[in-house]
Amino acid sequence: MQETVKDIMSKNIVAVLPNDTAEDAAKLMSEHDIGSIPVIAGGKLKGLLTDRDIVIRCVSEGKPTAYTKVSELMTTDVAFVTPEHSIHDAISMMAAERVRRLPVIKEGFVDGIVSLADIARIHSGPEIASALTEISSSLI
Repeated sequence: MQETVKDIMSKNIVAVLPNDTAEDAAKLMSEHDIGSIPVIAGGKLKGLLTDRDIVIRCVSEGKPTAYTKVSELMTTDVAFVTPEHSIHDAISMMAAERVRRLPVIKEGFVDGIVSLADIARIHSGPEIASALTEISSSLI
């Protein structure tokens, strides 16, 4: 039986609402030592906000983090997987999208998050190394 995303995903989701501020999101990211956070309304994924989004789309443009809404900064076209996707599918999507984390969507609602670190803790080998190389090369 092939291992699926639901076997390794994190169910402990830290999220923000679209009307939360960049400052609120940054504090949560710092508190939970994460670099991206899903933006959720009514349990549904509306976007994804990264620490880079806050810096590039807010701070560098001189917008006040205490008043700038997450909805103004987030990425709305977010790649995701379902709990039934295989680990291989998740790795392939991460490499193609050049991301380290993917929201896990079940019946339209956010069910968890799967990260490359989650996968690497359980698996190693050329596929993981290749995905890491592809993702990392886009960040340089």
